[in-house]
Amino acid sequence: MSQSLDKALQILKHLGAGPASLDQLAAKLGVHKTTVLRLLRTLADEHFVFRDGNHRYHLGSQVFELSSRGLEQREVRGIAAPHLTAFNREHGRTTHLSELSGSEIVYIDKLESHDHLRMASRIGLRAPVHSTAAGKVLAADLPPAELEGVLAGVTFDRMTANTLTSREEFLSELAQVREQGWAHDREENENSINCIGAPVRDASGRAVAAVSVSVPDIVLTYDQLLELLPALRAVTGKISWDCGYRPGPDTSRGHPA
Repeated sequence: MSQSLDKALQILKHLGAGPASLDQLAAKLGVHKTTVLRLLRTLADEHFVFRDGNHRYHLGSQVFELSSRGLEQREVRGIAAPHLTAFNREHGRTTHLSELSGSEIVYIDKLESHDHLRMASRIGLRAPVHSTAAGKVLAADLPPAELEGVLAGVTFDRMTANTLTSREEFLSELAQVREQGWAHDREENENSINCIGAPVRDASGRAVAAVSVSVPDIVLTYDQLLELLPALRAVTGKISWDCGYRPGPDTSRGHPA
């Protein structure tokens, strides 16, 4: 990768965390301001960034257009959309569709709850694989060699007091996830937020995405959340069917019925 391209991509990543001034960007990249300014001018010409009245730079319209197009090109998102809409309409809880991205998950769709409580998650946001129900679902389905690759990048940071913080704990839970076919996050990624997740499978039988339902404990207790598990597994079964998955007689891994 050329140095100019690398620096330009770094600028976009930094601006993804929030607006920044020329001085701030130069300090973060460790290069002279004239180099950053040259790159910013090129990015601005193509609408990847823009500068506000306070001389701070922001992500531009072209970034959001490409992001939107990229999401539209994710086939599973389009297939899942009508099923998730119906599920969300009936149950009214925050619902995410996620994919595995390295040692993290990325939210590729989100439907808000029907109450006035909003979660900080958003489409495009990444989350740790070890502290989320979706992450556990997707990691549990990986072949051993691929799972090792994912684990190599997991730092097992403690997100809450309940987070699994060791490889051994995580592997033990993944074994349970494989057996039962779904996963939970009992205030492991965010305090006071419980979550359950189930896999979406394609024609090969592999989990290509996960659907998860997240609820604050002031709205539903964990046991009340578990009452949504049959409906969650039903909707992931429908999505999987539309993705080409046809379950066989072996349901030992909890594949959708």
